[in-house]
Amino acid sequence: MPSRRTLIGPISACSLIVLGCTSVVGAAQPPPAKLATAHDGEVHLRNVRQLTFGGQNAEAYFSFDGGELIFQSTRDELGCDAIFRMNSDGSDVRQVSSGEGATTCAFIAPDNQSIIYASTHLGGEACPPKPDYSRGYVWPLYESYDIFKADPEGDNAARLTDTPGYDAEAVYSPKGDKIVFTSVRSGDLELYLMSPDGSGVEQLTDAPGYDGGAFFSFDGEWIVWRASRPQGKELEDYRSLLAQGLIRPSKLELHIMNLKARQPIQLTDNGAANFGPYWHPDGKRIIFSSNLHDPSGRNFDLYLIDIHTRELERVTSYEGFDGFPMFSHDGERLVFASNRDGKVKGETNVFIADWID
Repeated sequence: MPSRRTLIGPISACSLIVLGCTSVVGAAQPPPAKLATAHDGEVHLRNVRQLTFGGQNAEAYFSFDGGELIFQSTRDELGCDAIFRMNSDGSDVRQVSSGEGATTCAFIAPDNQSIIYASTHLGGEACPPKPDYSRGYVWPLYESYDIFKADPEGDNAARLTDTPGYDAEAVYSPKGDKIVFTSVRSGDLELYLMSPDGSGVEQLTDAPGYDGGAFFSFDGEWIVWRASRPQGKELEDYRSLLAQGLIRPSKLELHIMNLKARQPIQLTDNGAANFGPYWHPDGKRIIFSSNLHDPSGRNFDLYLIDIHTRELERVTSYEGFDGFPMFSHDGERLVFASNRDGKVKGETNVFIADWID
């Protein structure tokens, strides 16, 4: 998915191709995880610890056993995001993508035998150009993004998608038998399923507007995702921007779908930018990031929503960016990205906390 910097603006908001792509982050490793600032009202979070220190770090997702995290980061000499792994205590940070092009949306297979991520490196070694903001605040949808599968440490990367245009935002199902991802192959941004080798592609959504950022429930029977459903002039604007490889992310609502029934169910209806949803292990609640309580649209906090009652509970209260939450499979920890405790304005780091229900 587009990075947290493009999301929030002021914070910066199949053929087979085999690569060798493992590298280690210099000799200087980050300091040990440290306790982060606690904020009033964050009753579900205990022992919040900061795991990364400096740069732009986000979309950190647990391995199935909770022992490791995979995330994207722009740091040191990197001009755009590369993929990194580390232990869930912040130790043993290492880069597992080549550093060529831009990468995003990495995930570890349940058996820990592979990783997936999207990369633009086939379109060139350099970072792709920044988006044109002449039409307002937009995300870039680089047409050179394709999805790759690699060994756990990034070696032997194989291309899984080869259709023209944007393919990204891919995650494994908990059983490891399916990957859900976003693609523009139909002419619109829709959700698709495929097998781990890139075969057996099935389209899941077909309504006009953006569908993306999907994640499976812990039993693998449902997905949750963010979607726009523009109408009238907003739909014209959406289609015009899409033709230029851009999208305006100001209105995104959460949806869920049972993968047997395949009927979308809308969860939120607040007109805000709701994104980064992830299932609670109980299958009844979803945690996500939203600016719904900020008229300026710049303050993103984490919220819980009950999928049956639609009851909403605010989880974080930091006056800045909190996003990209994920529960460990045992439900005992939450990892998320935040600007809290940054040494410079706009710095985004990865944090982990004990979850108190």
